[in-house]
Amino acid sequence: MSGSSPFKMRLVHLDLKGAPPKVSYLAEVFPLFHALGANGLLIEYEDMFPYEGHLRLLRAQHAYSSSEIKEILHLATLNELEVVPLVQTFGHMEFVLKHEALAHLREVAFFPNTLNPHKAESLALVGAMIDQVMELHPGARWLHVGCDEVYYLGEGEASRQWLQQEQNTKARLCLSHVKAVASRVLARHPATKPLVWDDMLRDIPEDQLSASGVPQLVEPMLWDYTADLDVHGKALLMEKYRKCGFQQLWAASAFKGATGVSQALTPIEHHLRNHMQWLQVAAHGPADTLQGIVLTGWQRYDHFSVLCELLPVGIPSLAVCLQSLLQGGFAEDVKTRVENFLGMPSLEITGFTSDILALVTQVGLHLRSSVDEMLHRDRYVTGWFSSYHRRRKLIHPVMIQHIQPQALSLLGRWSALAGELEAALRRVFYPDAVEEWLEENVQPSLQQLQQLLQDLGEAAGPEPPVASPGLDTGQEP
Repeated sequence: MSGSSPFKMRLVHLDLKGAPPKVSYLAEVFPLFHALGANGLLIEYEDMFPYEGHLRLLRAQHAYSSSEIKEILHLATLNELEVVPLVQTFGHMEFVLKHEALAHLREVAFFPNTLNPHKAESLALVGAMIDQVMELHPGARWLHVGCDEVYYLGEGEASRQWLQQEQNTKARLCLSHVKAVASRVLARHPATKPLVWDDMLRDIPEDQLSASGVPQLVEPMLWDYTADLDVHGKALLMEKYRKCGFQQLWAASAFKGATGVSQALTPIEHHLRNHMQWLQVAAHGPADTLQGIVLTGWQRYDHFSVLCELLPVGIPSLAVCLQSLLQGGFAEDVKTRVENFLGMPSLEITGFTSDILALVTQVGLHLRSSVDEMLHRDRYVTGWFSSYHRRRKLIHPVMIQHIQPQALSLLGRWSALAGELEAALRRVFYPDAVEEWLEENVQPSLQQLQQLLQDLGEAAGPEPPVASPGLDTGQEP
């Protein structure tokens, strides 16, 4: 089913560090992933993995159980989706290093981002994490060990002292940890090839990369999520990596979660253009230069950031991007195929593929703007119940008749939609994710309306309100 795609492996990324779906939802979407052209999954478990023993503290409140992990892998097998687990082992270690019991393993004491590469306990920690993950993924051909965005590397006290020694550099420090992690993976799991994100390797000189021994141990994943990706620059980077000795390379695009930290709706055109550029990159290199591509779908920018687009909201974008990779481009026939797959009359933003997408679209496009329209542009509110009036509980009685029914109607309409959306979200996500998304995206606007109505009630009061000096109560609005 590869069509004219230059990517023989097409993996959908599940970023579980935010709004992890229930297994029942994965059972619904895995057949769709397969039908759209995916043949693998990159599962970034983070704190959703059921770590045991001294690592149990890493578990999130609603972490999957071992039996649920096995069910996910079974569902993947049924739908011909090869699973590649991802375990962060260097940067993006917040979910590990935020815990007081492990804080002494931070590179910089105040920041939980990065693991201290100088301590033997650090390697033992990530080794134990890997072993537990691999125990539930026997036979995995690849294991992604992260190693991206290793912020503040070299800024810890041990690193500062180490860097004072001649010939020691941050690049060498980075490569030594990557090599140590990869060597441990291969020693314990010789049939499993480690994958790494490539950003920490890009600027390291060829001779240093070649001499490090890292190219013989890992396969780098070149990631770029921009719509105007530099095709020629990527082709040169692939050539550099091949010269250094890397046998296989991977690409990583994005179908969601890469256009704004608090993005609620997925801009399909941006992600389609990103995939069109990656098709050009693949065409620039020798055949089979790229082992495959991962379509990343980020759910948070990091462990502490807000949620970006929910997975059900990103499905149309995923469908467009996968089908474009499969067919080698995006034309009218591909658009029609996607619409048929999703049961959509149109790929326009008003198209309907799921209750969550439809309801989130309503919230994203209209909730805040409709409330802002009333609070900041309605002539009765801005003219007779401004912030000045609200603080002093002043209002012309006739204005209550103009403002209150409209505010009640708006609040009732959005409250009903919010209830419908909450019920839909609860079918797919755990309670904490539902609470977080609604609190970030819905509640602020509803609370503004509730506060307006409360202020109106207090201003009306049991006694007729005192007119503000200069207010001509006889003037018609």
